[in-house]
Amino acid sequence: MKKTIILLFLFVFANHLFAQKIRFEYDEAGNQIVRTWCSSCLSKNSEKVKDISEISESDLLKFFVKDVISYYPNPVENELYIKWELIDNNLVNNIEVFSLNGQLIKTLKDLNEKDSELISFQEFPKGTYFLQLNYTDGGQKSIKIIKK
Repeated sequence: MKKTIILLFLFVFANHLFAQKIRFEYDEAGNQIVRTWCSSCLSKNSEKVKDISEISESDLLKFFVKDVISYYPNPVENELYIKWELIDNNLVNNIEVFSLNGQLIKTLKDLNEKDSELISFQEFPKGTYFLQLNYTDGGQKSIKIIKK
C-alpha cells in the first residue's frame, strides 16, 4: 500500500514538474514556425490579466500587422478592451456582439467620436462570440472573441 501511494505521489509530482514546458511560436498566417522546450514557461492559468491602464501597445492583439483593430484580452473573462484606428475620417458607428449561432445580443452605439471601447462580457455565458464594427462608409470588420 505504501509503495502504491509513493508511486502515485511521484507520478503526480513528475507530471506536474514536466507539464506545460513546450513553447510554440507562429507566423502572421498562423503557421507554427518554432517549437522549443522551455524549463521556466508559465502555464496559461497563471497569466495575470492586466488592468486597462496597464496595457501597452504590444499587449493588444491584431489579426495582421497592418490591421486597424486591436483588442485585449482574448479569451476574455469580464471586460474586453477594443481599439481601432480612425483612417480618412472613416468612423465606427456601432459595434454589434453576436453569439456563435448569429443572434445579435448587444449593440454599442454613438461611437462616432471614439477610437476605443470597453465591452462588458460579464453577463454572457462561456462560449464564442463575434464582434462586428460598422463604419460610416458602410464597411465592416469582425473579430472572434472567446469568453472563459
